[in-house]
Amino acid sequence: MKITLLTTSVLLISGCSLKNVNEPQKPKIDETLEVVDSSSIRSIPDVNAIAFEWRKVDDPRVVGYHFYRANLQKDGAKLRQIDTIENRYTTHYVDENLEPNTKYVYKISAATKTDVESKTTDDYVVSTLPLMEGVTFIQAISNLPRQIKIIWRPHPNERVESYRIERTSPRTSEWENLKTVNGRLQAEFIDMDLDDNVIYQYRVTAITYDGLESMPSEIVQAQTKPLPEGVSAVNATNDLPRKIAINWQASNASDVIKYNIYRSSNATSGFDLLHSVNVSTLEYEDFINEDGKVYFYKIRAVDKDGLESSEHVNSVMGSTLNKLNKPILTLAQIQGQKAILNWQAGDNRAVSYTIYKTIKEGFFKTKTVKFQNIQALRFEDKDIVRGVEYSYAVQAVDQYGIVSEITSKTELVLPKLKEMN
Repeated sequence: MKITLLTTSVLLISGCSLKNVNEPQKPKIDETLEVVDSSSIRSIPDVNAIAFEWRKVDDPRVVGYHFYRANLQKDGAKLRQIDTIENRYTTHYVDENLEPNTKYVYKISAATKTDVESKTTDDYVVSTLPLMEGVTFIQAISNLPRQIKIIWRPHPNERVESYRIERTSPRTSEWENLKTVNGRLQAEFIDMDLDDNVIYQYRVTAITYDGLESMPSEIVQAQTKPLPEGVSAVNATNDLPRKIAINWQASNASDVIKYNIYRSSNATSGFDLLHSVNVSTLEYEDFINEDGKVYFYKIRAVDKDGLESSEHVNSVMGSTLNKLNKPILTLAQIQGQKAILNWQAGDNRAVSYTIYKTIKEGFFKTKTVKFQNIQALRFEDKDIVRGVEYSYAVQAVDQYGIVSEITSKTELVLPKLKEMN
């Protein structure tokens, strides 16, 4: 039988000796040379290799064997010389690096010291084995906080040494190699640091100690736990003295364990954790030693896994009670032997007034006296001495003790009497 013209040659690893055939050549056939017995050829296929055995040739002119091969799916009947075995007593050969589940045709010829060879054997067709069956059971567990757990049944093939875990996500359709888990009996992997409330897909491939891979497992998917539902109806006061009271309606999430209260002086940024309260508490008082202070608040629910509801919610504004407007002086004069002050309230929150009386006792010395809890809008001071300078100012006070600014001082003097000559 004639051999088809060879176009390339490939070096493959033999179970015996090797020879690299680098140049394409047209075989020269000596029909008197003993031919390898086609009926003696036996083979053992593997996933990516095929082992051959045959009966040796006794012709003393033969020094070895040529191997020819074609991939029937890709090459058809176009065979190529793939290797030369240099010892005619060698009767075993392993063809490696083959494609799984693929049909190949082989021919063997007896080789001489020159480029002359025998006729080839009949076509010998053999298929590599398919890939190992994949992992037969795999499950991805949902509703975990920023992680997904994958479990599978250990592969029954004892040659399996490890498993390759792969993942896709909504952001990419490509399979991402996450990790290789060593140990045939190892049967779980936890994928960490994932996004909230996102669906991920996974598959597992078993790998043998010699690098053979199984079919990928079925594709499974799971979803990370969503953030807990936030609170609603958040309110903050603006009418309390030196504190802001915040209240809200509870989250509907069943596993919320507490609420975090955040505060900022800006409506949209700079929020810092102010305080945490347990899930049964739906209010908080923020004590602030300042009148008219404005703050913005956000309340976030926290579940048993430490997940917080979304920070992207509108803040609510609160403020402490403002200072009062100061009174408006309408009269300040000496009438008879007394000083009289009249004023308007200036703020309807005022419930009383404080009068500040400053007495000039010397060029650099003064004394101030306070008259508190004045209920009326008028004040009369009979305790004045002729020729002494006095100044008066008024301050409003509300029911919480919050005071207004003090009015500008008004100076009054009861003139001295003229001396009689």
